[in-house]
Amino acid sequence: MNAARGGEKLIERVLTLVAASSIAILFIITFFIFKEGLPFIFEIGPGKLVGALDWAPTKGKFGLLPMIVGSLLATGGALLLGVPLGLSCAIFLVEFSKPRVRRVLKPAIELLAGIPSVVYGFLGVVFLVPLIRTQLGGPGLSLLAGALILGIMILPTVISISMDALEAVPRSYREGSLALGATTAQTVSHVVLPAARSGIVTAVILGMGRAIGETMAVIMVTGNALDLPRSPLDPIRTLTSNIALELGYASGKHQQALFATGVILFVMIMILNLAATATSRRRARR
Repeated sequence: MNAARGGEKLIERVLTLVAASSIAILFIITFFIFKEGLPFIFEIGPGKLVGALDWAPTKGKFGLLPMIVGSLLATGGALLLGVPLGLSCAIFLVEFSKPRVRRVLKPAIELLAGIPSVVYGFLGVVFLVPLIRTQLGGPGLSLLAGALILGIMILPTVISISMDALEAVPRSYREGSLALGATTAQTVSHVVLPAARSGIVTAVILGMGRAIGETMAVIMVTGNALDLPRSPLDPIRTLTSNIALELGYASGKHQQALFATGVILFVMIMILNLAATATSRRRARR
């Protein structure tokens, strides 16, 4: 017994050490980004950095507004596609499909999350971009292409976590609703979905984080133009694309500006996550 307890304590300490090291690494990365980026933000001024339109580091111009707008529009478009489609797929698999179908499709959907983003970008360049160019006009490399690719990429995250949230709803909830005369569709919309709201919100937040933080696929299909988009067919550049494209050769103020871009991206993700969580809690109280 003493040996067994000693082994359990050892495993507990090892797991605690691993968890603490993961948190420590996260804090170190965050500290390094803010240490390199905040002085530049204070030197240039947050207003000039966030509100200016021109990005020309060699000329002393560090406007991030086009890239901020591009990131928000691409993420918003991805959520418009990925969340309804992913949630609908999760509802079908959990509530309406046969168990055998669910056992086959759920691992296949989770497998999609492991596909490298460059593969999605390659497929977008080969199939999606020419389709947009020929059917809708424009260069093809555009905000629309980026939003569609990101919407597809967040599907595995949204579907998997939404399925887990729906499956966690007690079966007694469904049985009680059906016993009162409600249909399966009414039970899902009025009982199951409200009960699984917190898990679904988590799925949306994680999907949003995946979309706004994606780099390689976005670089390949959006055109990387430094202008504000006037239509979904215009090319854009996101904050992540800007860092990836220029960090390899940047130095001095240019490099500091890219770290400042990372700070802005970090703050944007935190604000979006907090806003989504606060909105969910406010609706739950009502």
